[in-house]
Amino acid sequence: MIRQLLHRGKVIKHYLVRIGANPSDAEEIVQDTLLKGITHIDSIKPAKFMSWLFKVATHKYYDRYRKETRRGKTASFELLSFMNGPSPEDHYLQKEKSLGVKELLNRIPQKYKQMLILKYDLGLSYDEISRLLNVKTERVKTDLYRARNMFKKMYEGERQDEQ
Repeated sequence: MIRQLLHRGKVIKHYLVRIGANPSDAEEIVQDTLLKGITHIDSIKPAKFMSWLFKVATHKYYDRYRKETRRGKTASFELLSFMNGPSPEDHYLQKEKSLGVKELLNRIPQKYKQMLILKYDLGLSYDEISRLLNVKTERVKTDLYRARNMFKKMYEGERQDEQ
């Protein structure tokens, strides 16, 4: 049981970081979420527990983000570590490309951004996403189709602007 919770916590943390939380905030949100999950474990159906955890974590992230924006804080970027890794130039180019993708993701509706991250970054199947979000598998497929098309059009538009 504890191992499953820890694994779920890692998946949720990775998701939070991908949608924009800095790693330390994501860690704190995951801890709060898992604690809340443990205290409410008896009232949540086992089949819906993971989706419940994701929803709690996502809401906590949005609440934190709203508070920070009201205070005028900006999102912090991760510090880059060059030790035992690619050259600084390679790292910079990869980071630049990653920021471009992240910027495009931030310009599409949140629903589609969430779908793309769950599918392609976390590697979840259509069925896993449908269970997680409590929607039908067909809805996941349709939304992912729309999200990919929207992302593709924006990406192609960006590339044409560069030329």
